[in-house]
Amino acid sequence: MGLVASATLVVAACRDDRVELRGDWGQAAFTVEIADDSGERAQGLMNRDQMSRGAGMLFVYPRPQRQVAFWMRNTRIPLDIIYMDRAGVVQRIAHQAVPYDETLLPGGPGIQYVLEINGGLAKSIGIAPGTELRHPAIETPAWSCTE
Repeated sequence: MGLVASATLVVAACRDDRVELRGDWGQAAFTVEIADDSGERAQGLMNRDQMSRGAGMLFVYPRPQRQVAFWMRNTRIPLDIIYMDRAGVVQRIAHQAVPYDETLLPGGPGIQYVLEINGGLAKSIGIAPGTELRHPAIETPAWSCTE
């Protein structure tokens, strides 16, 4: 009985609509929308007037990309854009991306996941390169959903 209850808790902790991050600063979680096809990734968070503090969007690519870069065309709210490798480890962060700015914000090579959250949150929480993210979409995670 105890094993079944424990397994249920582990599964509940890792959900499609939620990401968890951890680092030497502690842990944080965000409710997310998933952008996992080219249309959803192109639309992103454009034309939105606000996003709750605990929300974000997770962009999922089918494999690590040669180069990933985002811009803020038609995006009305400042964002932190967090670029992660195939294991969900943060490689780079574009802090406080400016609304409507069309300057490319590169994540570098080998990026497979990108998390957008409200601008300023990454720094205030402590999210930095080396932070680990877990989510069911990550096939070879540094931080497993079963931990």
